Amino acid sequence: MTILIIEDDPSIAELIAMYIEKEGFTSLHALDGEEGLTLFYEHAPDCILLDLMLPEVDGIDVCRTIRLEDKHIPILMLTGKGQSHEIINGLESGADDYIVKPFDPNELIARLKAALRRTVLSDEYQQNIQLDNLTIAMTERRVYVNQIEVSLAPREMELLHYFACHPNQVLLRQQLFDKVWGYEFDGDPRTLDVHIKRIRDKLSHKHASWSITTVRGVGYRFEANAHG
Repeated sequence: MTILIIEDDPSIAELIAMYIEKEGFTSLHALDGEEGLTLFYEHAPDCILLDLMLPEVDGIDVCRTIRLEDKHIPILMLTGKGQSHEIINGLESGADDYIVKPFDPNELIARLKAALRRTVLSDEYQQNIQLDNLTIAMTERRVYVNQIEVSLAPREMELLHYFACHPNQVLLRQQLFDKVWGYEFDGDPRTLDVHIKRIRDKLSHKHASWSITTVRGVGYRFEANAHG
């Protein structure tokens, strides 16, 4: 598998490349956003490690551009401390996850592997779900409301699918991190809130019959709308 590293600090990029190549991956490195997009188009990598702050084209714009071409490739943002607002923007632009610098290379590898595992669908995960006017076609990686497609980022789709597999059940926040993110999450808890808000907005705009409700202090529940 090929991992594209878009990072303007050569020392950080070299460290990342060393660790991922020890795991048997092939690495590509771009020093800025424009070069990163060029390598993305030329090599079709399996995963992208994307620095948030880049010269020329910044990480947010790179992420948005890639998502227009590929909704499924895992994108992990590399961010600095104190960039919580930028982190939220990164997640909203389509990134699946983020890790704050300086980071433990072993943690980065664990998150990278978890992201790649999620792209290999298990038998359970391939299950297509129909709930009233909501269709989650995992074999196609598409979501429909009233037979009209709703555009979801990969993590949003995985999260919605997990909710739909457990209708009318209260799901704990940590449970969602463990099952959907695939590892013990110790980052900003707003990561989950951002993804759920985006799913809610997209489903409500299409008048979906099911929605995600908050169970205060506990987690969330996926249930039929009162008017449905």
